[in-house]
Amino acid sequence: MGAMIDKAQAAIDKVNELGDLKGQIFTEFDPDRILAAAAKAEELSAANPGLPLAGMLVSIKDLYDEAGIATTAASKLLLDRTPADADCDIVRLVKEAGAIPFGRTTLSEFAYSGVGLNPHYGTPGNIFDADGIPGGSTSGGGLTVAHGLVDFALGTDTGGSIRIPSAINGLYGFKPSRLGVSGKGIHPLAKSFDTPGPLARDLDTAIAVFEVMTGEALEHVDPSPLRIGVPTSGFVDGLDDRVKADFATICAQLKAAGHELVEIELGFIAENAILNKMLVSFEAHAIYSGDFDKLETVGDPRVLARLKFADTLSKDDMIAAYAKRVDVVSMFNAAMADVDVMIAPTLPMMAPKIAEVEADFDNLNALMLRNTGYLNLVDACAISIPVHIDGETVPAALMVAAPHGHDKQVLNAARQIDPLFG
Repeated sequence: MGAMIDKAQAAIDKVNELGDLKGQIFTEFDPDRILAAAAKAEELSAANPGLPLAGMLVSIKDLYDEAGIATTAASKLLLDRTPADADCDIVRLVKEAGAIPFGRTTLSEFAYSGVGLNPHYGTPGNIFDADGIPGGSTSGGGLTVAHGLVDFALGTDTGGSIRIPSAINGLYGFKPSRLGVSGKGIHPLAKSFDTPGPLARDLDTAIAVFEVMTGEALEHVDPSPLRIGVPTSGFVDGLDDRVKADFATICAQLKAAGHELVEIELGFIAENAILNKMLVSFEAHAIYSGDFDKLETVGDPRVLARLKFADTLSKDDMIAAYAKRVDVVSMFNAAMADVDVMIAPTLPMMAPKIAEVEADFDNLNALMLRNTGYLNLVDACAISIPVHIDGETVPAALMVAAPHGHDKQVLNAARQIDPLFG
């Protein structure tokens, strides 16, 4: 057996030791399929030395098409779907780069929540707290990385679904620019927002996956001090005590490292946050409205209620909402014109308990999605990076963002910021 097959087998053995957690993390886990993929990757890498993701294990969110497997979006509604006849673009690209697919991961049903609850598979705890939410919607994917089962996970981000589980589990999660990565063959929630991207344990891996997804190399640039926008409202309103203190510490350390911090006014994003709820519900409603009767029986009632919100919206409401979003994106791009990147806490609060979220879903789900969702509204690209604060077991999470198309600027800024807090 080759090294890649040995690595895959060791990870399979680790999964089999997880007990109930295995079924909460994976919607599909087939050791024979994984070992066959490892053997193929071994052959591919032998014939093509230097592949960028050679031998890396990758878990795949159950929204990405893989040839021969039904894509279910972790919903009972879609369990009987016809298997996909081909890999989606992103899965094909990571396999061509030498990665080994390692199981399909759970998510909030249809990817429609930021907390990670799933009544069909059960909700796993996070890596730091067995009773705390895993973060959603890429809940299973985040945990495969956090538990050291895989090198990276493929997730999607509509309102924060890559960055939230990354923030909660101490990972790096990158939401690229929406139009810079292929969504072909990925089951949609809201196409005006959905973005595939990686979750990883280190920044270099996240960057390597981004390069494979886009076909663009990230050049190493000479690091000169950054001009960093710090929001004065919206993103920093109502932070819990720990998050507020951590963000103040981060800002102080960035200043001490020679970076220039510039206050920027982004309150207009918060004022228009309802647009996210309207537009995502409207686009998701168009996908699932014919299945509402069935979802009353087999669906997650929390997700169904969010889908049905679109029933309260008129055609005129939606025309106005799409037009307003264009304005808000333009306003954000203008506000960012004089800075390299902006920063904000990824989450306004530390991860709540699963039981707390089940008791107060609407409020806590909205709060967990708040800061990440602001950036989806303005069509930005953004990374969440873990920040280790002295005396704290659970790392803080910092978001670095810029307007659509400025992915390399964000990743190069993350390269400068990350070593300050590693």
